[in-house]
Amino acid sequence: MTDQTPTFDTLDVTVSEDGIATVRLANDPVNAISQPMRHELADALDVLREDRVRVVVFAGTPKVFSVGADVGLFEEAQEWTTAEFRRNSRVLGRVFDGLETIEKPVIAAIEGTCVGGGLELALACDVRIVAPDATLGFPEHNIGLIPGLGGCSRFVQLVGPGVAKDLIFSGELIDGAEAADVGLVERVEDDPAAAAAAYAEDLLEGPPQALGLAKRAVNTARDTDTRTAGFVESLAQSTLLKTADHEEGVAAFREDRDPEFTGE
Repeated sequence: MTDQTPTFDTLDVTVSEDGIATVRLANDPVNAISQPMRHELADALDVLREDRVRVVVFAGTPKVFSVGADVGLFEEAQEWTTAEFRRNSRVLGRVFDGLETIEKPVIAAIEGTCVGGGLELALACDVRIVAPDATLGFPEHNIGLIPGLGGCSRFVQLVGPGVAKDLIFSGELIDGAEAADVGLVERVEDDPAAAAAAYAEDLLEGPPQALGLAKRAVNTARDTDTRTAGFVESLAQSTLLKTADHEEGVAAFREDRDPEFTGE
């Protein structure tokens, strides 16, 4: 079967036969999120939405995940109107929102430098696996800006307002271990890429609809009141009760064997 995955200039996107999509940032030398990368990330999101994809992994290189937008882009943006700036920002904003809402697990494997928009990309993922000596943070204040695509809004949800304001005010960069201590990342591994690949393989053994709806229910609980979140949770459960995967899970439990989930 021919792989229909498109090719990109700033990304390396692959989809394995079993459904793991890997998006490797490939914009040398520092994986800056340039205008071309913004649009290619939007195109890559269409690939990630395809039914053949079950789990997504984002990665960079051993030295740099991404430094975010380079200064040259902001120099170019000085010539834009505010409407033009917002229009260009929406391209990347829709990518981050899409990753957050897609009903599939999205994992970030972070090595090296992950700052600014690169960290905002990682924040839009569901689980962040980081190297102990990685470097994370928001240095935007150095050029008179703030983290503007989730660096404030998503960051505070993970670390709380005090830590978020402290790290954004100071521009302090922290390592992977410190990031875990403040709740910015979920796992610290010596080889994040290998750990993310193994994690993705494990998730393939799970029921796809249940994983997707668990993500939706947790995000709803984060973003709304308990009553609404509970309703979504109950509705998701009532949907899953009618799936073939639930029936298979019960049968496998009764027969003392591993379930074989199909996503049906």
